[in-house]
Order: sequence, then structure tokens, then C-alpha cells
Amino acid sequence: MTGVELPLALFLLANLAAALVRAARGPTAADRMLAALLFGTTGVGILVLLAFAGGGTPLIDAALTLALLAAIAGIAFVRRAWTQESEESGDA
Repeated sequence: MTGVELPLALFLLANLAAALVRAARGPTAADRMLAALLFGTTGVGILVLLAFAGGGTPLIDAALTLALLAAIAGIAFVRRAWTQESEESGDA
């Protein structure tokens, strides 16, 4: 442990707050989904840093779970957007 983990986690937390603002103001659903994916990746980074700083194995488990949920959410969004796009092009 080098002592730089907690400042990095705080920086990532500030990044997460900026993503929250972006998710609220996003003009399209894709912008909101990208902000949600940023939540997932930044959250994983924060949890791993905190685990490395002395939090232990439960934080790593939570980070892995969050990464899996973020990946599933991204895939679900793409599948839904792809379906809507193909339905719109089929009507024309």
C-alpha cells in the first residue's frame, strides 16, 4: 500500500459525481447509457482501490459484481436499441 489509493479513490468519486450530472442532463438515451456505463467502470475502480487500501476481499467481490451488472446493462441497451432501429427501418 503506497498511500495514493485513497486520493485516487476520491478523484474517481468526483468523476462519478460529474457522470451523475451528465446522466441527468443527457439529451439522448445513448448519452445516459454511456454515463451509466461510466458509473460501472468508475465504481469498480473505486472498490478495487479501497480493497487494496485495506478493505479486503468483500470489496473485490462487490467490484466484480458491479462489473458484471454494467456489462449486462450495456448489452441489454444495445439489443434494445438495435431492435428499435430495425423496426423503424422495416416500416419505411
